[in-house]
Amino acid sequence: MKNQYNRTITACFVGYITQAIVNNFVPLLFLTFQRAYAIPLSQITLLVTLNFGVQLLVDLLSVTFVDRIGYRASMILAHALSAAGLALLTVLPEALPNPFAGILCCVVIYAIGGGLLEVLVSPVVEACPSDNKEKAMSMLHSFYCWGHVGVVLLSTAFFRLFGIENWKLMALIWAIIPAANIVAFAKVPIAKLVAEGETGYSLRELLGMKLFWVLMLMMICAGASEQAVSQWASTFAEKGLGISKTAGDLAGPMAFAILMGASRAFYGKHGDRIDLDRFMVGSAALCVGCYLCISLVPSPVVSLIACALCGLSVGIMWPGTFSKAAATLRRGGTALFALLALGGDVGCSGGPTLVGFVSSALGDNLKAGMLAGIAFPLLLLFGVFALKSMKR
Repeated sequence: MKNQYNRTITACFVGYITQAIVNNFVPLLFLTFQRAYAIPLSQITLLVTLNFGVQLLVDLLSVTFVDRIGYRASMILAHALSAAGLALLTVLPEALPNPFAGILCCVVIYAIGGGLLEVLVSPVVEACPSDNKEKAMSMLHSFYCWGHVGVVLLSTAFFRLFGIENWKLMALIWAIIPAANIVAFAKVPIAKLVAEGETGYSLRELLGMKLFWVLMLMMICAGASEQAVSQWASTFAEKGLGISKTAGDLAGPMAFAILMGASRAFYGKHGDRIDLDRFMVGSAALCVGCYLCISLVPSPVVSLIACALCGLSVGIMWPGTFSKAAATLRRGGTALFALLALGGDVGCSGGPTLVGFVSSALGDNLKAGMLAGIAFPLLLLFGVFALKSMKR
């Protein structure tokens, strides 16, 4: 029975690779868009804001329709929109009078797909019969990291070999992955998230539970702890070590993503022998130590190493919180996963924003901004202990 769901889990792994593609491919083309279509950087930056803003909105709205149309139809829709958004990038900028409007339309289309994937993939894996759901969840989330690394490395290699002017071909190549996964989700078995004869919690019921709010706090802090460092790692590398942006991206965000994926893959393989609470507490403590090194140690090399190690420390936070939520609120259903995805995205947006705001207020002192960000892993540590106490 369980073996037939291995194909479902594999398709979900590809689903997270798809989300990594839609989030990380277009940012590689920002300067290309600026040169080719004469779009100012002030407008280009709106693409990132729009992408994650649309995903936040989808996280919230998905509660109202996913259960109605079903997980299979929702998964197929998510992959179709992701593929369409990437493919249309090769057409719409030239087809519309305003190239920027064409790019915006494509971003909105694939962002809806990416937002749906964020809501859908974790509960589909959670519903699959398995001996250790925490292992499966951690391994699943590692594939977003590998997708991120693959998008940057393979796209960079393609641009070096065939020229950045052939970026449209690369966009079509990436669109093949979600398009092919549509076929997989049309056939694989999908188990029910809520047991037969039970109904999932309503939005009002969830919002009235103290346990839910502790989990929501943990999810916000997981996203913030991750992105507060990830988004600024390249800047640390460039300013602190005086290296090029390409080298800075590889030494900063790339090393961060690789170690984050390694942490998730490690727990995904050995999680049956490791207590999740202890692993999360140890990871949060390591994260606090990394933030302190980044903020207080004067050596830029040590700061950069701490940035990379921070990826190792935050790896379990997001999937671990999902697993704890599923185990604690067994009737959470789609609403639980959608709201947790929303909380994670709020953290991903809020963490870098707080670091940037504090840094700016203190004379562009990025180390001071990072020191303020230490609140996130500390709050997550509090959440783990609070959840354990409340469950008892």
